[in-house]
Amino acid sequence: MSYKQIKNILKLNPNSQNIIVKGWVKTFRANRFISLNDGSCIENIQCVVDFETMKSEILEKINTGTSLKIHGSLIKSMGKGQNLEIKVTDIKILGECDIETYPIQPKKHSLEFLRENAHLRIRTNTFGAIMRIRSNISFSIHKFFKEKGFYYVNTPIITGSDAEGAGEMFKVTTLDLKNIPIDKKNMVNYESDFFSKETNLTVSGQLEAESLAMGLGNVYTFGPTFRAENSNTSRHLAEFWMIEPEMAFYDLNDNMNLAESFIKSILKNLIVECENDLNFLKNRLEQEDKMKPQKDRNELNLIERLNFVVNNDFEKITYSDAFEILKNCKLNKKKKFKYIIDKWGVDFQSEHERYLVEKHFKKPVIVYDYPAKIKAFYMRMNDDNKTVKAMDILFPGIGEIVGGSQREERLDVLKSRIKELKIDQKELWWYLDLRKYGSVKHSGFGLGLERLILFSTGMTNIRDVIPFPRTPRNAEF
Repeated sequence: MSYKQIKNILKLNPNSQNIIVKGWVKTFRANRFISLNDGSCIENIQCVVDFETMKSEILEKINTGTSLKIHGSLIKSMGKGQNLEIKVTDIKILGECDIETYPIQPKKHSLEFLRENAHLRIRTNTFGAIMRIRSNISFSIHKFFKEKGFYYVNTPIITGSDAEGAGEMFKVTTLDLKNIPIDKKNMVNYESDFFSKETNLTVSGQLEAESLAMGLGNVYTFGPTFRAENSNTSRHLAEFWMIEPEMAFYDLNDNMNLAESFIKSILKNLIVECENDLNFLKNRLEQEDKMKPQKDRNELNLIERLNFVVNNDFEKITYSDAFEILKNCKLNKKKKFKYIIDKWGVDFQSEHERYLVEKHFKKPVIVYDYPAKIKAFYMRMNDDNKTVKAMDILFPGIGEIVGGSQREERLDVLKSRIKELKIDQKELWWYLDLRKYGSVKHSGFGLGLERLILFSTGMTNIRDVIPFPRTPRNAEF
């Protein structure tokens, strides 16, 4: 007889059938009731021990965190909140747990404490739910693109290009840091380095994905990216995962429509397949809200927030129109915004993005045609020579969640932008080649996986939606 996962056992009709279950003890009450979880779902299964027949030396070793293999019969439960339970006939201890030092006791722990014990926090209900949701979203991403005829491609993690132009990149080197070679200009001499040039961990797979789209049509990358931004906030990670599709022959409108259908598909599937985990996190969020002042509480609960995105058509609006709305709104005129909207060309902050979504339109918003001076070099210049074909998707509670654009396919215009921004053309020779040999209009966008999981779980710190967060001064585990 093989063992079954708890999520499958809970679907059975109890009829005294023999069952084998394996998992970790959540609680052990009255020397009789073992609450067991194996990570397959948020629910535990109750295993009832007859302590008169069970060996006392075994029971004495069982406590929170102990891993067990239990044989028993599946019977209807007489207790509240559960339909079935296991009447235990045999217990085998797979791994003892030192209860004196085990950090994950059956009580409420702060999120900061759990970050310090990230190797064990997955055993809590909260982090079990978050990681199952992360897994579901990741699978749904691949499923969506496969069904749309996209090809999954792998772009380099080590790169010589800075796709964002921000310079905040982790360097990759084999040079002896105690004896760094210097050239005649007193600069680091990379000739003796592994790649004979300066290389970094990638901040984006976009540029390489563009080249692959020029031969495969529609492609997407889904992998780790890195940014050495020394920002110790609840919204930043040094290592994070990005989904970046690139589509040949797509214009900006095609791009916006694909991004909207993509997000809706992911969240719709999540609502169906992770109902219990979402309900747990919804209840958790509601309990947290009760501790806040009324003005700081969420207007929508977690499930309502997801449905808010799934069930609404996204509002599409130009940057210029959004600027006028924000400039003339009461919050701005009364100087209630932290960052006042006054001159055209300012970069919208989260407070502005949320106002558009939550107060003005009351639906997700796509802002497009941004000022060129606040966007990247590769975005297609509009005929006004002031704006580019960029777009950001804005969500409630979080602001920007997707950024994308139609790419600049004209060689002369791209060269002009690169020169204007003082980017070294030599590093991008191959990227410029794409505009020489059969160039076509093309588009793409980027979605940070952790940002989407933040929105989907109601968590407020991005360090809590990735298994092992990498942040300034923190590379533990």
